[in-house]
Amino acid sequence: MGKVQHFELPADDVERAKVFYATVFGWTYEDYGPDLAMVDPAGAEGETGVIGGDIFKRDSEATVPTVVISVDSIEDTFIEIEAAGGTRAGDIQTLPEQGRFAYFVDPEGNRIGVWDTKI
Repeated sequence: MGKVQHFELPADDVERAKVFYATVFGWTYEDYGPDLAMVDPAGAEGETGVIGGDIFKRDSEATVPTVVISVDSIEDTFIEIEAAGGTRAGDIQTLPEQGRFAYFVDPEGNRIGVWDTKI
């Protein structure tokens, strides 16, 4: 069964969003340039078993928060998604030495990500 792996939060102002979530929830970050900050899932408390995510510059494709679900195979999952009434939303992308991700739209119009570790 797929598990939520990651969340993505688009922001018009990444720094402002980082300050907000740090102030309200105590989140800490690792920056990957001015338009992307990875949320440290362990945080200052060193918690385990929590889901990490990122805050990134909003664009025309990513306008609302997205969850990303771990799967064994994106290709196999796309077959199931399409059979159940969902649609692909773009190509499979690779993060070197980490894994692959892609997006789909469910029958309710929600954009969801899938992630596998095939590289």
